[in-house]
Amino acid sequence: MSDQNSSSEKPWGGRFSEPTDAFVERFTASIGFDQRLYHHDITGSIAHATMLARVGVLTDEECDQIIEGLKAVRADIEAGDFDWSVSLEDVHMNIEAKLTERIGITGKKLHTGRSRNDQIATDIRLYLRDEIDTTHAELLRLRRGLVDLAEREADTIMPGFTHLQTAQPVTFGHHLLAWYEMLARDTERLLDCRRRVNVMPLGAAALAGTTYPIDRSITADLLGFERPSDNSLDSVSDRDFAIEFTSFASLLMTHLSRFSEELVLWTSAQFDFIDLPDRFCTGSSIMPQKKNPDVPELVRGKVGRVNGHLISLLTLMKSQPLAYNKDNQEDKEPLFDTVDTVKGSLRAYADMVPAIEAKAENMRHAAKQGFSTATDLADYLVRQGVAFRDAHEIVGKAVAYGIEQDKDLSDMTLDELTPFSDAIGEDVFDVLTLEGSVEARNHRGGTAPSQVRAAARRARQAMGD
Repeated sequence: MSDQNSSSEKPWGGRFSEPTDAFVERFTASIGFDQRLYHHDITGSIAHATMLARVGVLTDEECDQIIEGLKAVRADIEAGDFDWSVSLEDVHMNIEAKLTERIGITGKKLHTGRSRNDQIATDIRLYLRDEIDTTHAELLRLRRGLVDLAEREADTIMPGFTHLQTAQPVTFGHHLLAWYEMLARDTERLLDCRRRVNVMPLGAAALAGTTYPIDRSITADLLGFERPSDNSLDSVSDRDFAIEFTSFASLLMTHLSRFSEELVLWTSAQFDFIDLPDRFCTGSSIMPQKKNPDVPELVRGKVGRVNGHLISLLTLMKSQPLAYNKDNQEDKEPLFDTVDTVKGSLRAYADMVPAIEAKAENMRHAAKQGFSTATDLADYLVRQGVAFRDAHEIVGKAVAYGIEQDKDLSDMTLDELTPFSDAIGEDVFDVLTLEGSVEARNHRGGTAPSQVRAAARRARQAMGD
């Protein structure tokens, strides 16, 4: 086997006096991963050829021949009848070579007025725009699932935590809508990112534009871009949009990781707040009683790879001079894996969340532990005219008594409570119950069941439901 390949086989080989080293050819090739861009590459090429014909660079006959040839190449790829060649380096040159093989010299005219630099920048933007739309759809599905579950559990009382210690009673529906709020912000970031993705670099050529009389507005319109880019140097070297998407993904995955942590805790025997369907769990090879929450655990673990991809892309771009550099070939694998990881995680959660079953009695029992209505007692005393700091001390002493007697505040008698303050009356028990505690927080953003339902209605309106 020869360790070198003829330079004359390369579309750029005219400049070179010796062939590419075989290892270097394999090392620098991107076809192993960028072939997934074939659909967007062909879509971009069809638009480019159409534009060239409209401005008179190609004849209508040549344009039709190129477009039909590209469609045939796409059909071959989709049928699995396409041999990707490492010697042709990337998705663009593989497709162009196959096109030329099919239609002859006219295929070589397709690349007029463009470069692989603006071509790949366009391909990635087309790809990412489609993936953003898919991601947005999955985000909406998950948000709707959370709202449905929150409405169903609007009256279910559970302990709210700070420092993972029982703090105050909340409703399970309110807790779920806290997750919703995180995802709503993620959605805003995603859609804002899409605006900056939806700018067309095609026509920037290698870095300085082209001398051909192209009309970039035609191509942008054909490809559904909002507008052509404004600077040819920036157009071919910009990867901000990929970094921005990966930044969005890192924050989204951080939120899903936080959800996962709570689901893992809640399914444990120690909490036993919820049940996940068997189809989202696995068992143990040695312990027959185990039901492991593998989906939340795996999603929690995947945030690390997405965070790593963000750092990878930031590092990739931090020292690059204008304009395009070969370094940029390294943008695709982190971006592709980020997209795949986010879509998979969202799909798993969108399928799983509606099937979560709350164990309401266990949640209620847990909410009665840890003196969760102590703040309500302090607020009650304040309404009776006691200064808050004094009220805080009074309740602290009552809690200490409860710990000693192994009694929750709501289980104490009036005779047990009045020695702590003569401001305590019979109506105190209205605020010491779990229901009284959550119902009292009946303001926008509060945990009262009526506010959970109102928040759910606002969420549905925001989602266009």
